[in-house]
Amino acid sequence: MIGRIAGRLDYRASDHVLIDVRGVGYLVYVSERTMMALPGPNEAVALYTDLVVREDLLQLYGFPTLLEKEWHRLLVSVQGIGAKASLAILGTLGPEGVSRAIALGDWNAVKAAPGVGPKIAQRVVNELKDKAPGVMALAATMNRTAGDTLPDIDTDVIETPAPPRRGTPSPAPSGGAVAQADALSALSNLGYAPGEAAGAVAQAASDAPEAEAPDLIRAALRLLAPKG
Repeated sequence: MIGRIAGRLDYRASDHVLIDVRGVGYLVYVSERTMMALPGPNEAVALYTDLVVREDLLQLYGFPTLLEKEWHRLLVSVQGIGAKASLAILGTLGPEGVSRAIALGDWNAVKAAPGVGPKIAQRVVNELKDKAPGVMALAATMNRTAGDTLPDIDTDVIETPAPPRRGTPSPAPSGGAVAQADALSALSNLGYAPGEAAGAVAQAASDAPEAEAPDLIRAALRLLAPKG
């Protein structure tokens, strides 16, 4: 399995690029959004890839982030969604937009992708809604790791530990604090206000103190869902 390619961009076509890796050219299909973000010819480029293997076909599909690759993997698991339809959805919404649409049940946003009808869009939302929190937690973890900080959490609704005494090392964030921070980050990316997101995460964490981030996200989304 070819999971990542890094080399020199040789040329672009309408829906794919050729990447030269030490003299070997790899043809990689990408979304329109990804194509627009790629550098010019002869410049360095790196893409995470998914290899589709059939009896008469080998095709590589490329993604700028692991998050986008993970959404592609889930999208193509839905009946009626092939690799090209997945690229159309990701190209229209982006990975964060896909997370938002599926988590909030917004199948009209998915339908906006070229070639995706209402029945397929509804199927995508229905089949992936329980998996969206896991991908959202992955995104929050990746963002936190890249920034090496935890998102700010409203201290009025989530209690923070007292600072350590002088001369003692600062403890690493507990698993619960990390899960809550990742859940809060995911909800903020969905557009929820910091106060309501923090309140929902605090309630979810209070109900299940040992819950991991995906479970906290699911519980918080239920709490934030419109009533009636």
